[in-house]
Amino acid sequence: MNYISTRDKSVKVSAAAAIAQGISNEGGLFVPDTFSKFSKEDFTALCEMSYIDRAKYVLSKFLNDFTADETDYCVKGAYTGSFDNEEPAPLKALGDNEYMLELWNGPTCAFKDLALQLLPFLLTTSAKKVAGGKKTVILVATSGDTGKAALEGFCDVPDTEIMVFYPSEGVSPMQKLQMDSQKGENVHVCAIKGNFDDAQTGVKKIFTDNAVKERLAQNNMQFSSANSINWGRLAPQIVYYISVYCDLLKSGADLSEGFNVVVPTGNFGNILAAYYAKKMGAPINKLICASNANNVLTDFLRTGTYDRNREFFTTMSPSMDILISSNLERMLFELYGNDDKQVAALQSELSATGKFTVSDQVKQKMDELFFGGCCDDKATLATIEKMFKDKTYLCDTHTAVAVNVCKQYKEETGDNRPTVIASTASPYKFAKSVLTAVTDKEAQTEFDNVRLLASVTNTQVPAPIKALENAEVRFKEICEKDEMLKAVYNALGIE
Repeated sequence: MNYISTRDKSVKVSAAAAIAQGISNEGGLFVPDTFSKFSKEDFTALCEMSYIDRAKYVLSKFLNDFTADETDYCVKGAYTGSFDNEEPAPLKALGDNEYMLELWNGPTCAFKDLALQLLPFLLTTSAKKVAGGKKTVILVATSGDTGKAALEGFCDVPDTEIMVFYPSEGVSPMQKLQMDSQKGENVHVCAIKGNFDDAQTGVKKIFTDNAVKERLAQNNMQFSSANSINWGRLAPQIVYYISVYCDLLKSGADLSEGFNVVVPTGNFGNILAAYYAKKMGAPINKLICASNANNVLTDFLRTGTYDRNREFFTTMSPSMDILISSNLERMLFELYGNDDKQVAALQSELSATGKFTVSDQVKQKMDELFFGGCCDDKATLATIEKMFKDKTYLCDTHTAVAVNVCKQYKEETGDNRPTVIASTASPYKFAKSVLTAVTDKEAQTEFDNVRLLASVTNTQVPAPIKALENAEVRFKEICEKDEMLKAVYNALGIE
């Protein structure tokens, strides 16, 4: 197995090179040229394994130049002692053939922990193989959760520096505090005057600038990414969709017609991981893509036209406030039968005009695989209230979008297969919004909101959230979106 670029499949690299490099030189994303297909016997064996052993088994199919000992070291290092009750991805039955896959029991209370606790191990192991002793500089654009998870994962990891950019007005107060108070000698955080798409575009521009790469090389450094454009970020997410199938099997759920998966997504990485799990043999029927008011993906899945030329909304589900969905490029590569020239043309058209339209044949494939739906903030609050009232389940603003779109799908199709909803963050990361949904009581400060929410709902505040109340704010820098490179050089001490 090799890794090839979505824009030039003549590029072929190892897993270590793909992970260490992050993105192909011409701007394409790395994907495996083959995928393993698990048999019934494979899944039977996986059912009896712990999450750690399932992760080792699945990831071994992708880490083609890692030894068994290296894979074991990476996975155990990431998932031992990092998640509540040693359960990285517990499944909770809600009734009515619905299940919640809780992905937020890690150190930053968001689903990004499942990948970003592991990526530092994968990246440092990869760098030893291919980087020739260079220091790895991690650049991250975040809409909220990736930033903190990446900072936490790479904190004081030897031979790395990490710099996170986030939109100054586009994250929740808790997300902002999590990033700005991050400890570590190798971490750097900078807000930008712009939205997430501006941050993501800026990071990609820096990544693919040959003059910048040469400047880093002169200082014995090289770039890599902790965003889901990096295959090392995406592969660990495949694991939890393989794992949830095993948990459904063990629960005795009727999977004779498969199961559906609902994912709240902005950058398309999380739902793409579910597609790859389906490709590997998990009997996922429909991939239900849930968006907030920034519904570019909903419109794309329904019409076949991707058009980011629209109003950008700052919502109460900020991690989904995205109009340029990077990982969609990998899905297009799949849908076009690995036609790299077609994908490159579509991405060029997107850069030039802000939109593109897929062929009728590709649209038909999309209709078979996906359902797209969206809801606004008002519907999100109503969904949180209803979930708590009817099922005594408290969910955050992103998970509520998925619950709402799940209902839309069932009403539109009548499909009542077992359905797994990806719950992507703790409600306490968005305490003020969640509090508004479940009570008319008000609090003065963010941590008063947290305490009041716990009192009103009789739920526990996660320890990582509690610990933030007296955290020292270390980072206060704000830059213009066209000054990101200058901020990088300053952080790295490059003149």
